Amino acid sequence: MVEGSKIKKVMSHPNFLTLIRIAAVPAIVILMIFPNRFFTLLAAALFSVAAITDYLDGYIARKRGLETLLGKVMDPVADKLLVSSAFIMLTAQSWIPAWMVCIIVGRELAVTGLRNIIAGKGEDISASWLGKYKTGFQIAAAIPLLIHYTYFGVNFHVVGYFFLLGALAFTIWSGVDYFIRFRRLLEI
Repeated sequence: MVEGSKIKKVMSHPNFLTLIRIAAVPAIVILMIFPNRFFTLLAAALFSVAAITDYLDGYIARKRGLETLLGKVMDPVADKLLVSSAFIMLTAQSWIPAWMVCIIVGRELAVTGLRNIIAGKGEDISASWLGKYKTGFQIAAAIPLLIHYTYFGVNFHVVGYFFLLGALAFTIWSGVDYFIRFRRLLEI
């Protein structure tokens, strides 16, 4: 009886949702190695479920007072793994330009490094509204790009590419904003 309650407690913790998001990454990568109508639809569905956990884990943590250092550190890492892996696999299929993915992934790595410096100096590392828009556009781009094919007369690749252009703009803007806001913490 005690063992069952421990498992239930772990599975209801917001960090469990973060771990689900991380576990979804290899499955999405495998599905995109062999892209066809079924696998890309499945990859997009799995990506969508994983993206929803990004909202849920933060909401649950705040609502139940379960915010942890692990969650604060791993949540953005899980987001970056999910989005970067999807975009890299889309590039591997030649469905989106590599230069765009290099900018997006490069910004994610640079800002993650900056966030580590900020956290190390005791500052708040919460995402700005620009960062939230960036994430929203990246997710809105990834889902239709993963679907890729035309269904019901809708060319999902074109829809995804439209959002990818917005994601690229917010990625650059939010990255520059992050470095400008925290330049005082950088010892150059």
